[in-house]
Amino acid sequence: MATDAKIDTVERVYQAFGEGDLDTILGAMTEDVDWAAETSSTAAPWYGVRHGKDQVSSFFNEFGQTMEVEEFTPLSVAANDTDVFSVVRIRAKSRSTGRTLVNNLHHFFRFRGGKIAFYRGTEDTAQVLDVIGR
Repeated sequence: MATDAKIDTVERVYQAFGEGDLDTILGAMTEDVDWAAETSSTAAPWYGVRHGKDQVSSFFNEFGQTMEVEEFTPLSVAANDTDVFSVVRIRAKSRSTGRTLVNNLHHFFRFRGGKIAFYRGTEDTAQVLDVIGR
């Protein structure tokens, strides 16, 4: 898969995230996808490793039930033969506390057979926990 095609896939996933289109997001993944925020914490509902599309679906549902996204802007995207790395600015409000998170996320995607097989995302976990009231 060419690097441009991988970048296009990630950009489609980002667009689908903004539109709440979970089917398109899951359609870009392998059946056995390995998905996680890169943190040892389990305090935020979406933290923890997820395997397979059903568990990834719960990742997005738990995030959406906890946070209301106000901005999700890709700042930079780069790719090589197997991977895509991106930096995304997010602004989101906690549905329970009303506090706002502003953060630069770092996303790493590994592809297999033209689909996302592995994802790790980093974020300011201390800020997340403060915003959600943990």
